[in-house]
Parts: sequence; C-alpha cells; structure tokens
Amino acid sequence: MHVSVLGAGTMGHGIAQVSAMAGHEVTMRDIEDEYVQNGLDAIERNLQGGVDRDKVTPDEMSATLERISGTTSLEDAVAGADLVIEAVPENMDLKRDTVSDVESLVGDDTIIASNTSSLSVTEIMSALDDPGRGIGLHFFNPVHIMGLVEVVVAEQTAADTLGFATEYVEGIGKAVVEVGDSPGFASSRLGVALGVEAMRMVQEGVASPRDIDASMELGYNHPMGPIELGDVVGLDVRLGILEYLREELGERFRPPQILKRKVRAGKLGKKTGEGFYVWEDGEIVGVSEDVMSR
Repeated sequence: MHVSVLGAGTMGHGIAQVSAMAGHEVTMRDIEDEYVQNGLDAIERNLQGGVDRDKVTPDEMSATLERISGTTSLEDAVAGADLVIEAVPENMDLKRDTVSDVESLVGDDTIIASNTSSLSVTEIMSALDDPGRGIGLHFFNPVHIMGLVEVVVAEQTAADTLGFATEYVEGIGKAVVEVGDSPGFASSRLGVALGVEAMRMVQEGVASPRDIDASMELGYNHPMGPIELGDVVGLDVRLGILEYLREELGERFRPPQILKRKVRAGKLGKKTGEGFYVWEDGEIVGVSEDVMSR
C-alpha cells in the first residue's frame, strides 16, 4: 500500500514511521524542506534508538528508511496513494482545505483520513465531494510506542471506508477503538478532563506538578502523569482542545488561567523547553519557576 502523510511534525513523522515499518511505501509531505528533513531525521533517531535497545534490527531500520520519501509537493505526495492521512495543525479551516485539495488530486478509491485529536471529523470531511471516503484516525504520541488508534466514524463514513481503515490500523500493529464523531471522541475528552483538573490543582496550590504526576503514576499506574503529559503533547494543543470542548460541551472544560498564561508566554512544554516543567534534550530537569513560586 502507498500511504501519504501530510505533516512531518511530531504526529506526522510518527505515522510515517509506523506505516513504513509495517511494509507500506510512505511519502511524507510538509510545506518547507526544513520541516520535511526534521521529520526524516526524527524517524532515523527513533529507529536508531530502537536498534540501541534491541527492539529493531539494523536491517529493519534500513528497510524502513528506504520506504520513506519526503517532499514539499502535495501533488507528488498523494500521487498513487491508497491512503492519505492529514496531520496538519488543529485548525478546522486548514484541515477542510487540506482534504479538499487532496481529493482533487487523487483517484476515486483513495481513502482520506484525519489525525485530528478532537475536531469534528464530520465537519472536516463535509469539504469533500465524496465524504463517504473520509474517516478519523487519531494516533497517540509517541506514535511508534503507543499501541492505540481511535478510528472515528463520521456521519458520512462509508462501511467500506471503515473496513479499510480498521484493516490498516491492525496491519500496523495497533489496537482499534471505534468511536462515534463526538467532540473530543473518547480519549481526548477523558484525557483533557484529567489534565485540566491537574492544572487547576497546581493553580490552587493543592500540590506540586511532581506530586500530582506521582500520585497518578504510582497510585493509578498511569505511565505518565497528567501535567507531564500536557507538556509532552503541547500546552497550546491542550488549550485549543479545551476551548473547542468548552464551546461544544460547556463550562466544565473552561481552560484555567495558569494554562492561558503559559501559552501567552510561549511556554508550550517540551517542544519549547519549558511548560510546567523545564526540559533539556527531551528530559525533565526541573519545575518552571512561575509554578514553583505559586
């Protein structure tokens, strides 16, 4: 199968990697050569890490890299694609424009999927002339490690599209959770509910980020605490999801002021080096001073 991934960022390059590791030919596209190269470099680092930990063989690494190509051309990226997965930023107009542009360049049988974590797949795919070919494939970060994909069934999604998407997800070694197209789906809705309450607790001085995270990791066996997870996902992404869910579902998803201040200050988490925690080389090295001072 030929899989086209639109976006070479954290989610896009992860989707490209797991697709190529499963034997698919992959074209990864972004709007700048630098972004494409950064995505390819990240895939190589991930694979090398797998080799170093004896999770991936050198031959598997080489074969995976050979299956992946990068481009800035949308037309080249989707040419001959059986499946196109958009992983562009969480903006409704951008996603609708992207899938519409894709449809004008691909054959009638090409499936078009969105990796949105919370936006309405039904609304995104209504931009298509044939919305029955559209579906949501919500991957989790980091894609090459997390074992779940939410398959989000839009109101227009055809039965054949659902079957194709389910087969693809299972074929790349991920578990399928099928959900209806409701705001936040299942995972994002539950995940941000926990995350926003953890942020409120920090804001109110109930406990430190480290202690809140430890309580969920050690008390509930979560692999990562909700504050750290917010930093990893991106506090701007968290804020965007909360604002959307507040609009759709009500005031219980109102973003806390501490989150808004972080985003306004450009302290977006791991990707900027500081959020609730301070990060260096992808690792936590301390707690943000403006959190410690509360």
